[in-house]
This record gives sequence, structure tokens and C-alpha cells, in this order.
Amino acid sequence: MSLRLIVGSAFVLLLVQGGVVHAQPTAALPPAEQFFENEAFSGAELSPGGAHLAVRMRKPGRRNFLAVIDLASRSVTVAAEYKDFDIGDFQWVNDERLAYNVVDLAEVSADRMNAPGLFAVDRDGKRGIQLASHSYFGETDAPLRWNTGLLDQRGSQDSEWLYVERPYFNKKGEYVGSGLLRLNTLTGASQTVPEPEGGAGGYVLDAQGKPRIAVSDTALGSTIWYRDPASGAWREVASYDANDTRKSIRPLGFGRDGTLYVAARAGEDQATLRSFDVASGRVSEEALVATPGYDFSGALLAGDRLLGVRLSTDARNDLWFDPAMKALQAKVNAALPRTVNLLDLPARPGSPWVLVQSYSDRQPLRYSLYDTRSGDIEAVGVGHPRIDPARMGTQEPIRYKARDGLEIPGLLTLPPGGVRKQLPMVVLVHGGPWVRGAVWGWRADTQFLASRGYAVLEVEFRGSTGFGAKHFEAGFRQWGLAMQDDIADGTRWAIAQGIADPRRVCIGGASYGGYAALMGLVKDPDLYQCAFEWSGVTDIGLMYTGTWSTKPDNTEASRLHVMPVMIGDPVKDAAQLAATSPIRQAARIRQPLLLAHGSEDRRVPLHHGSRFHEAVRRTNKQVEWIVYDGEEHGWSLEKNRIDFWQRVERFLYQHIGKPPAAAPPAAAASPAQASGT
Repeated sequence: MSLRLIVGSAFVLLLVQGGVVHAQPTAALPPAEQFFENEAFSGAELSPGGAHLAVRMRKPGRRNFLAVIDLASRSVTVAAEYKDFDIGDFQWVNDERLAYNVVDLAEVSADRMNAPGLFAVDRDGKRGIQLASHSYFGETDAPLRWNTGLLDQRGSQDSEWLYVERPYFNKKGEYVGSGLLRLNTLTGASQTVPEPEGGAGGYVLDAQGKPRIAVSDTALGSTIWYRDPASGAWREVASYDANDTRKSIRPLGFGRDGTLYVAARAGEDQATLRSFDVASGRVSEEALVATPGYDFSGALLAGDRLLGVRLSTDARNDLWFDPAMKALQAKVNAALPRTVNLLDLPARPGSPWVLVQSYSDRQPLRYSLYDTRSGDIEAVGVGHPRIDPARMGTQEPIRYKARDGLEIPGLLTLPPGGVRKQLPMVVLVHGGPWVRGAVWGWRADTQFLASRGYAVLEVEFRGSTGFGAKHFEAGFRQWGLAMQDDIADGTRWAIAQGIADPRRVCIGGASYGGYAALMGLVKDPDLYQCAFEWSGVTDIGLMYTGTWSTKPDNTEASRLHVMPVMIGDPVKDAAQLAATSPIRQAARIRQPLLLAHGSEDRRVPLHHGSRFHEAVRRTNKQVEWIVYDGEEHGWSLEKNRIDFWQRVERFLYQHIGKPPAAAPPAAAASPAQASGT
């Protein structure tokens, strides 16, 4: 099987939009609540045999609950619901039973005194059992500790057993790996799965739902282990150095015939889908799926055999190898012509039902059921039902050349109405920075800004992942330097295209994006009229002290072996790190600023924000400072998300132009602490 896949911007836009965008009539702007409220419908999964659909949803005055729909009778049964907690992750154990955990969406993340726990229940709500403690301090009636969690993959789904994992931490609180347990969801009995030598951080189940692959990741590199089906012994089948990204191998899953599929670069720049021979420890010479311009990123789509893959290029799409599934996809696309439609099949063949997840740049994710017998589609639920797609902006993938010739991908979102000339623009920078930012599709923050009349530019600056090893490695030691130039070059590209008004550009972002927003004002003061950031890194030096982040992945090994390569050596590159730390350059920032931080942020602790605020306000009187009590790295509470983005709305209105057909946004009562002028 060999397929070279090319998916470009034109494909996505033609597939989804299918027509001209017409100007919208003047109307009151959709309120922030419609964008940032908790989702009304947040998950659905077909039972293994396809006779039932489990859904997670909420109703006014109720928490997220777990319900099961009988697809023959259309009867609905609430399987699990709590007054004080919301249903979190869930999955089918077998056709009659579900496992799930819980979360409290009404409390800020730092105040959550309970663990997710682990529970199981029959689809009719009977035979409920608590499998893992819901308390960090332990509970006598729970057989397993609080840190026992669901695997994000299907098991065999043909018995009352499933596999769960348990993370380990050393005395410093650093994550050191995970163990695997086989758990009976009726009795709570568990069996420990032997680990490979030195432990592992992740596991892959085979097509029969048994542990077959383990991956050990350290700051120095990764090792892949294979478990012999007969003896149960683990043996090493591959390893690679952390700094040799062209040899990286990421196991994805197994076919029914036992073939292991991986995403691997195999010495090339971009990762492709390949098979892996566990006997020789080698990937196939020929790629099965290649996505030029992108690393292969996706998952296997399997029923009784491997049918296709779900992948991300400029958008998420399903690619089918099976002719019957290609034909089915065409039928669904014809019935739902203005959205990308992802098809989810039951684990076992024979059911007429297919779960369809649909989305576009203007349409939030919605779920439908497709009946293969009649061709009928029935709506199930949508995450943001109050969003009107006709009033959303349009989004297009872009690519431009940085000043040194490197091609930079990105997304451009334009406000509704079809105007693309001389717009006020927000440059929204993703965090990480070693992640991929947004993929094409509806997202609350970009569409909220677009609804207020702003173009939104998001760029995948060098160092971002998902676009090949060269693009990733070009970001090494380039914080505040070439990485920052890529963002500025994208801004100038939008200005040169006539899209952005050069007098009305603001930059914003969170975490690394917050860092880049501040450095944008330092390095390109003529380009940006203002900046807003939340949870931003302000002092690179703090990142090497071991106190800047208390997250488990901020290990001593990472600070010694990874950060000096990717950010800079704290001794040899001290001058560079000082010159590219916003707090050391605070006196140079004179533009208006909106700064926000969570009081309990463990990724980028509050002193990053508070120390920078103290430094910048000595020379800049146009600074608004907000602390959200109890929040960590981002806003977990609905009211805080709404409050923050309303503040951003007012800030942008004041500094780069008013929204279309609207009076200045009114100030709202705030749950946060605020200061500034």
C-alpha cells in the first residue's frame, strides 16, 4: 500500500465553503458568553457493537452527565450524574459497561481538592463501582490509588477488564514513568503488568487489546520496547538520541494482521506513516502515507482491519484506503457539504450506524449519526449551540517567506462580511513553543476576535513542530531572535498584502506566546501598537533555576541537556538570554499593555508576571494587570474566560479601533484582581 497524499489550502477551502461569502447585515455582536461558556455537548462514542451511543452533555442547572442512547428505540438513560462534579473522560469497556472519571468545572483548577478518580457503571446506570480513589489522601473503599487513569486507546472491549495506567514521580516531584494495570471493572481486582527494564512512559495495545509496545522517554533519548506474546518478556527494538530528530519513531498502533504502524522520519526531513518490523527493528523503506509540507500526524482508523487514517495537514481529515469507506465518506460529504466530516465506526462490524464529527472554520464541532441503510443523518449535539456559523469569520491557510528564505506556515482569519483590506489585526502567537499551533477550524478565541472586526494572524514560526525537522531545528537558541523575526515577517506580509492596517496591529498570546508578545514590543516597536498576554514567560534566566516551574516535566535532566540546546546555555549564552528576556528590556516598552496571570500557575509561576509588571510600570503608565485567583496556566472557570476576553475586547477597542456596528464594550464586574491605568 503506497499513497503520497497532498492536501493544500485550496482543498480545504473548496471542500468546506463552496461559495462566496456575503456581507452580513448589521446586528448586535454575539456576546462573549457564546464563545467561552462551557460546552453544552462535549463528547460521544459508539458502543463496540454499535447499538448504543454514550454522550457527555449538560443541561441548565446540571453538571456534565453521562447518558446512553439506545439507537434502536431512541430511549435515553442517564448512566452517571453528580451534583458536585462533572463527568470527565469516558470510554466503553464492553457493550454493557462504561468507565469514566470526574472533574469539578465549577472550581478553579488550584482549588480542586479531589482527584479524577476512576469509576465504572453499566449503560443502564446500575452496578456502579468506584475503582480508584477520588481523594489525594486516599479512600478506604477504593481499591486503587488516586493516580490511576484511563488509557487513551481502545482495549479489547469484549470483557469486564480494561488496562489503566499509573504515573510515577520521584521525591522531587519529577515524572519518571508510568506503570500499567489490568483492571476488572466489576470487582476492582487488578493485575500489574511487568514493565521493561528502566520503566516506560507510554504503552500501545495491539489489535486484540493487549500491551505490546512500551516507550521510554528521557531528556537524552527514547527507547521502544516490544512485548513477546508468548513469554510476556520485553525486548528493546529501537532507540534514538533526543537531538537526532531525523531518527525519531512514534508508534501509532497495530493492524489486525499484527503490523505495527509508526510515524517516522527515516532520515528524511518530514515524518511519514510507515510500517515497523519488530524482528529487525527497522521501519519500511517506502512510506505508506506522506503529507508534503507537514509531518505525518494522525491515528489509525480500524474496524476488523486497517481502513484508513485520521491525519492533520492544514486541517484534520480522514483518509480512507478501503473503497467502501471512500464511498461512504463521499455520501456523508454530499449530505453535509459545508463541513469537514470525520467518521467514527464501532469497534466491530455489522452496525448500520456511523458517528460523524463535523466542523469548519465557521462551525463549532457538532455530532451526528449517519444511517448507512437509509442515508439519513440525525443531529446528536453541538458544543456551542448558540454560535451562528453565518456570523463567523472565514479562515485560510497561508505560507510566506521569512527574511532568510524559510517558508513559514500560518492561518489567517478574516472577520465576517468578506472585507479583507486595511483591517485592524491581532497577531495571536501560540504557546509551547515546541508544539504546533492551531489547525484550520473554529476556535473560540480567533472567532471572538474576528466577530469584533479584527483580522487574526497565527504563524507557525520556526521551532514549531509538525512541519519537518528543518523547521523545528531552525528554532534552536532563537528565542527573541529568528523566531521573533518570523512573527514580524508574517505581520509585514499581511500589511504588504493590504489586509492589515499598519497603524492598527496588536500582538497577543499565552505562555511562550505571551513572551513573544512582549518581545514584539521590544524588538519591533514600530510594528505593534499594543500587546496583551497571559501566563507569559518574562525571564529566561528563571527557567534554569529549577524554581520557575513546578510541573513534573521540568526535570533537572531537561535543564541540563535539553534547554541549553534548544534555548541557550545559561553561562555561554548569558548575554543573549539577557537581551531576549522581556524583564531585562522592560524600560523599552512604551506601548499599551494588558497583562494577566493565574495566582497558582505552576507552569510559569506568578512571579514571572508580577515582577515584570513591577518593572514595566516604572516607565509605562498604560498597563493593566490582572491576577485570577486560584487559576493555573490558563483559565479553567467559564466566568474567568469570559471576563478575560471582555477585557481584551475593551483593550483592543481602545487602542486599534472599534468593532463594526457597535458601541464601546461596557465594563463587566470582574472576579479578578486588577490594577493599572
